[in-house]
Amino acid sequence: MPEPSGEPLIVRPIGYVRSALATKVEAARQASAATNAPARIELLPGQNFEHALEDLESWKYIWVLFWFHHNAGWRPKILPPRSTTGRKGVFATRAPHRPNPIGMSVVALERVEGLTVHVRETDMLDGTPVLDIKPYVPYSDALPNAGSGWLGDQPADPGNRFLVTFAPLAEEQAAWVKAHTQLDLRERIEATLALGATPHPYRRIRPMGGWMQLAVKEWRVRFTVDGSKVSVHSVASGYRDSQLAAATGETLAAHRAYLARWPREGS
Repeated sequence: MPEPSGEPLIVRPIGYVRSALATKVEAARQASAATNAPARIELLPGQNFEHALEDLESWKYIWVLFWFHHNAGWRPKILPPRSTTGRKGVFATRAPHRPNPIGMSVVALERVEGLTVHVRETDMLDGTPVLDIKPYVPYSDALPNAGSGWLGDQPADPGNRFLVTFAPLAEEQAAWVKAHTQLDLRERIEATLALGATPHPYRRIRPMGGWMQLAVKEWRVRFTVDGSKVSVHSVASGYRDSQLAAATGETLAAHRAYLARWPREGS
């Protein structure tokens, strides 16, 4: 048997995802955790893909194979969000940092319009190159005896394990951020912390003295945990004063206005 040549394979996108998710921290960890997040897949014209899409609409769910286009390099061992026993080999995880950054998600199919496939429950970022689309076939794709690997007795779908509540100050601050930046900070906080509020670098949660801190884009959220209850207390800017003084732009202007209304502690 001849040795593999190692020559590169040619893979070309068949289309691209159009989604409200712009950054990695905005996306759900799995498509099943994305609730009803809508998106569409726009296939490329001039490739006869309109014929390839025939009969797809008869399926409720589809597999989407895609390219993690924001990833540079890969890691042989990573710390998955749900690991309680340290790092795991990347091939034993669904992590995006892989030798070939190919992802796959099962998404709900809404409808097909021409070369556009409308889907829900998506975890793919805007601009994601799509490599292939296949129907999800329940009798062959759902294997109830597949086991849970290193997840052990953890539930396959962790669901919302924590009840997240907001103090009046946090409610007011999150509403201000949404009104001035279009970032629905409250929704992001609730979605993230409802799944898990323990420290984890991937999920941008870490202890800060007697508090816990969640990072959402450039914002820092202070919260505490009591059993299965998470109490969100306040929101702060993640920019340092030196950064705010040295640079310009709409984002930094919003943070300056925020700090004018809610100065940092000790200011």
